[in-house]
Amino acid sequence: MSRLLDLPDHGMTYAEAGVSIEAGDEAVERIKKVVASTARPEVLGGIGGFGGLFALDTAKFDSPVLVASADGVGTKLEVARQVGRYDSVGIDLVAMLVDDLACVGAEPLFLLDYVAVGALDPTRLEQLVGGIAEGCRQAGAALLGGETAEHGGVMKPDDLDVAGFAVGVVERGSELGPERVRAGDVLVGLASPGLRSNGYSLARRVLVTSEAALGEPAWEGAANTLGDELLVPSVIYAPTVMALRAELGDAVHAAAHITGGGIVGNVVRILTPALDGVIDMGSFETPEIFFEIQRRGRVSADEMVRVFNCGLGMVVALDPRAADAAVSLARARGVPAAIVGVVVPGSGKVLLS
Repeated sequence: MSRLLDLPDHGMTYAEAGVSIEAGDEAVERIKKVVASTARPEVLGGIGGFGGLFALDTAKFDSPVLVASADGVGTKLEVARQVGRYDSVGIDLVAMLVDDLACVGAEPLFLLDYVAVGALDPTRLEQLVGGIAEGCRQAGAALLGGETAEHGGVMKPDDLDVAGFAVGVVERGSELGPERVRAGDVLVGLASPGLRSNGYSLARRVLVTSEAALGEPAWEGAANTLGDELLVPSVIYAPTVMALRAELGDAVHAAAHITGGGIVGNVVRILTPALDGVIDMGSFETPEIFFEIQRRGRVSADEMVRVFNCGLGMVVALDPRAADAAVSLARARGVPAAIVGVVVPGSGKVLLS
C-alpha cells in the first residue's frame, strides 16, 4: 500500500471512536429481506447500491406530477426508547409521509428513510426498519433504500432519530386542494385511535412523570399501560383516500392530514379565504388518552385542538351527495368514519361547535 504511513496495527480504530463497521454490516443483512418484501414492480434492483432505482410507469398518466414529502416521528421516539420497543414508530414514519401525499391526491410510490444513532444496535434497527416496512406494505409503497448513520461521540449510545422522504404521483389537473372546495361541501372525518405522531412534547411533559409511569395504567381503570397507549401506531389513511378517489372521482375535493397544529391548524389548509369549516366536536369519538392529557395537565380545549388530532386523523371535503358513500366505503375498509362538519361561506377559519 503506497502513500499512507506504515504504522503498526495496534493504533486507534473506528470502533474506538464510536462507529462499528461490523454492526453496520450485520444490520444491513438483517433488513434486506424485510425491505425486499415492500417491493413494487417498478423497483429495479435491491438495497446496497448508491441509489434506489424506480421506473415510473408513465403509460398510466397523460401528464404525471411527482409529489414529495419529508417528515420524522418527533419525540414519540423518546417513548419508544424508554419502553424499549421500536416496531410501531416505523409505521408512524410511513403514515406521516404517505398521508401528506394523499392530501394532494397522490398515490405513494416509494420511501427512503434516514436513521441516526449514537451506537448501532442491529436488533433495535431491525425492529425499526421492520415497522417501516410494515407501514410501506400497508401503504402500497416501496421502501427503496435509506441511510443509517452512527454518530459516535456526538449522540449518546442509546440516542436515536429517524426521518424519511416519500414520493408519489398524481395526474396533472386532478390534484386535491382548497381550490376544489365549495360552500356546502361535507367534511368526513377518519378516526384516529391515538395521538399518531404529534403533540408528544406536551403529552410527555404531562403524562410521563417518570419512566416507571410508562408501565402504569394509562388512566384509572385502563387495560393498557401508558407506554402501550402512547405507542399506538398511526393509522395509514392513504389507501382509503385513494379508494375514495377511485370510487367517487371528482366528488372528493380535498383532504387534511391532522398532524402538528391539530384540527384547527390543518383543516384550515383546505379552505380558501372565502370559506369556513364548521366541525361538530360531538360527531366523532375522542379517545380517552386525550381526556387524560387534559385532566393531568389542566390543558384547555382550545389548546388541545391546536396541538392534537383529538380523534380525527384525516378530514376529507366532499360533494354532499357523496358523503354517505364515503363514510360507508371507509368503514368497509376498516377505518371508522363519520360526517363531522360542513363548509360554509366565511373568512378562512375553522369553527368548532
